[in-house]
Amino acid sequence: MTNKRVAFILGGSGGIGKAIAEKLVEQNFAVAVHYSGNKVKAETLVEEIVKAGGEAISVGGDVADEAQMIDAFDLITAHFGGVDVVINTAGIMKLSPIATLDMEDFDQIQRTNVRGTFVVSKQAALSVRKGGAIINFSTSVTRTSFLAYGAYVASKAAVESLTLILARELRGKDITVNTVAPGPTATPLFLTGKDDETIENLAKATPLERLGQPDDIAETVAFLAGPARWVNGQTIFTNGGLA
Repeated sequence: MTNKRVAFILGGSGGIGKAIAEKLVEQNFAVAVHYSGNKVKAETLVEEIVKAGGEAISVGGDVADEAQMIDAFDLITAHFGGVDVVINTAGIMKLSPIATLDMEDFDQIQRTNVRGTFVVSKQAALSVRKGGAIINFSTSVTRTSFLAYGAYVASKAAVESLTLILARELRGKDITVNTVAPGPTATPLFLTGKDDETIENLAKATPLERLGQPDDIAETVAFLAGPARWVNGQTIFTNGGLA
């Protein structure tokens, strides 16, 4: 058990998820760091947090598997006493023109990004304590409409719509539900498969003329997880002015 507020960070061992975990620990949260495939990274992050005096545990599971997510929420509640904030950064991205996309890739994207968000949101709606927050993740490409992002954007547009509906369904519970939509951010998810010229062009596309950093996104999440009680049902585009 803990007297701190508790945050469950899905995809917590990844670039943005790791930055969020570290930021929330700075703000005196206890954190549950989720992993799907990389248990070692999650446990290493947890060890670093605990060594520095914070409270953290690692939690495995497939975000699209309802039984596994029920178990994950139960584990966190048993260890910390409850859940106050759920942040779902877990997602996959495969780029291809719509005309040539392998439908197996499409199904994988939808399973993780849409079903996974729905499953996690369902459990969060049942578990998050009064005064808490649910924070989903979209992408600024829902505005920029870059070529080859069709399947990915379709999944994230669904997340944005789901967020507003859930915010309204939780009327009277004092739980906010929002989506963060990052622009180009220097993480493996974004950088993989792109050549240097493409990355440089995307960096220069923003008025600030740089890529976002995981810490930039973590700042937005920390705001929504903490003081931003009047921000609800919104998609926050965090992209340096790109869109």
